[in-house]
Amino acid sequence: MTFNVALSGLNAAQKDLDVTSNNIANVNTTGFKESRAEFVDVFATSLLAAGNTKAGDGVLTSEVAQQFSQGSIRFTNNALDLAITGNGFFATVPELSSLERSYTRAGEFKLNSDNFIVNSQGGHLLGFPVNSDGSSSSVALSTASPIQIPTASGSPMQSREVDIRMNLPAGDPVIAAAFDITDPLTYNHSTSVTVFDSLGDSHVMTYYFKKSAANEWDVYTAVDGQQLNIADTGTGSGVNSAGATPTNTGIPAGAARMYFSAGGEFQGQYPDTLTTAQLGAGILTNGADPTQTITIDFNLDPTGGNPNEPTQFAAGFEVTSLEQDGLAVGRLTGLDIDDDGLIRATYSNGTSEPLARVALVNFANNQGLTQVGGTSWKESLTSGEALAGEAGSGTFGTINSSALEQSNVNLTAELIDLISAQRNFQANSRSLEVDNQLNQTILQIR
Repeated sequence: MTFNVALSGLNAAQKDLDVTSNNIANVNTTGFKESRAEFVDVFATSLLAAGNTKAGDGVLTSEVAQQFSQGSIRFTNNALDLAITGNGFFATVPELSSLERSYTRAGEFKLNSDNFIVNSQGGHLLGFPVNSDGSSSSVALSTASPIQIPTASGSPMQSREVDIRMNLPAGDPVIAAAFDITDPLTYNHSTSVTVFDSLGDSHVMTYYFKKSAANEWDVYTAVDGQQLNIADTGTGSGVNSAGATPTNTGIPAGAARMYFSAGGEFQGQYPDTLTTAQLGAGILTNGADPTQTITIDFNLDPTGGNPNEPTQFAAGFEVTSLEQDGLAVGRLTGLDIDDDGLIRATYSNGTSEPLARVALVNFANNQGLTQVGGTSWKESLTSGEALAGEAGSGTFGTINSSALEQSNVNLTAELIDLISAQRNFQANSRSLEVDNQLNQTILQIR
């Protein structure tokens, strides 16, 4: 029996050495969680045995328990490197149609040949579907699916409105000559902006300003050098220089007119809505929408001064804002991942699109998870069912992009444990040696 006690001690010491060595070996393994060998004593007795004199029957390994404490965060330059700060696991599946989920804290993700986000074992990262505003449409694990980054370009959008703010010089001379787009002597100033058709092709839209009278300016437009008339709506907005509602009297066909007060404030325009004729004929030759028109917005506020309105002060011609709402075709330029796991694609045309939200999973008993290698675990009866949710909500931690969670192994503590386990092994070996010597002494008795 004494041999068995010593052997159990040797086995326990060996198990402790194995666990400690495994921890040390994985000190640089991303997402690794250290283990701890837990032991219990063996004490067997019978009904009639004297329990108060029982010496004990050795030691037994009760469990090799993983310790799910937080590892330190190391920052990287890869947006798909993800680290969880707090509770939770990433969920992955080996194949697109598989329901065999694995769970990991190692966030070393990358794109495969089909643009799916995968880890080094080929596991596909699962995410929740999202709405156009980035909110999750469902946070059930059954609705989570592998996340794919789109290869298509960002969709173009035709320009519909241009917003202009500028100062027209009050001291400019009145020009009596008829406007001629090819003759710069027939207008005072011009400025241009790039606009887009329905296919995302770019065009240059130019605005010409001609002083027609004191405190009055005519506006002409052209796209790609071809003059476009401004549609006559039959009504004006605000007041003209005489304090009356503006009319089309004296305004050249196809032009608009702006009216300023003696103090240089913008106070009226004709027509009330400045919309160009259709761009189609002679301009859109690529099959784009030929009915496209563009509205010019001077931000007229008839009730009073507006800082977004044009001015006519004794200063030079200055454009302070020139914006349009169209978009060119965009190519994918990057990915942004928020701390709540929302993955957003950004495009070269300045747009962004939410793609999915990284799914996080938690368990009632993390130590009950079954290890499957590759720094991954699977659900078991003792772990409880997987509970899915969004990062940053409830008990779930947050997600750091361009970061990795390092192993939670404390190398100094493990080296000390290694020495302790070695001494324990030596002591049990000595106990076994003494037992052997006693047995030899007994066998030599005659």
